[in-house]
Amino acid sequence: MQRIMTEVDVKLNLRKVWTQIEKAYERTPADLRSIKPGLVCASKTKPPDLIIQAYEEGQRDFGENYVDELVTKANNADILAKCKQIRWHFIGHLQTNKINKVLSIPNLYVIETIDSEKLATSVNNRWSQHRHSDCKLPIMIQINTSGEEEKEGVEPKDAVKLAKYVVDNCENLQLIGLMTIGMFGYDYLKNGPNPDFLCLFKCREDISIALGLDKKQLHLSMGMSNDFEHAIELGSTNVRVGTTIFGERLKKN
Repeated sequence: MQRIMTEVDVKLNLRKVWTQIEKAYERTPADLRSIKPGLVCASKTKPPDLIIQAYEEGQRDFGENYVDELVTKANNADILAKCKQIRWHFIGHLQTNKINKVLSIPNLYVIETIDSEKLATSVNNRWSQHRHSDCKLPIMIQINTSGEEEKEGVEPKDAVKLAKYVVDNCENLQLIGLMTIGMFGYDYLKNGPNPDFLCLFKCREDISIALGLDKKQLHLSMGMSNDFEHAIELGSTNVRVGTTIFGERLKKN
C-alpha cells in the first residue's frame, strides 16, 4: 500500500509542478520570454523506482549532484530498460578526476556546472574519447551570482570571458546556457525580485552581445522547489525541482 501511495504522490506532484510552470510562464512579461521553460527533476538521494515513476508520467530530464550516484543510477538495469529516452543533467560540482565517470554514462545530456577554463578544457579533451568527434556535448556555465564563498561558479564579471573561451577553444562542447543556484531562503515576496536571477539574466545579455549569439538560444537554469515560479517570471527556461516532486530527502547519519 505504501508503494502505491508513493507512486500516486510522485505522479500527482509532477502534474502539479507542470501546471505551475505553465501558469508562471503565462505571467512572464513578453520581454523576458525566450525558450519555453523545461523541468529537470532533481533526483539526488532518490531511488530508481521513483525516477521510473516520474518517467512513466512523461518526465524525461533528471538532474544529479553527485558523480558516483549518477553513475549508479544511469547504469541501473531497470532505468536502462524502462527509461530509454531519459536525459541526465549533471548539476553538481565536477572534479577533474571524475570527468571520465560522468562522460561515460549512457544518456548524458548536459553538464550544467562548467565554471573554469581548466574544467572546460578537460571536459572538451576527454569528450572525444567517449563520443564521436562530430557529436558535441551540451554544457552550461555555472555563475556564482550570490557571491557566496561556499558556492561554486565563475564570478559574474568573468562570465563573458569564460563563455568566449568555451566557444573559441572547445570544439567538442556546445554552450547552451547559464546556470546558478542563488542564495537559499531569499524572500522575494517581501524583498522583491531575486537579485541572483536578475544577475544571471544580465549575464546572458552580456554574453549574447559580446559573442554575437542569439540570447533566445541560451537557457537560464535557475529556480528550485521554493522559488521556481518566481524564477520563470524572471526569465528562467530550466527549473530544477526535487522535494516538491519526490518529497523531503532522507537525512544522512
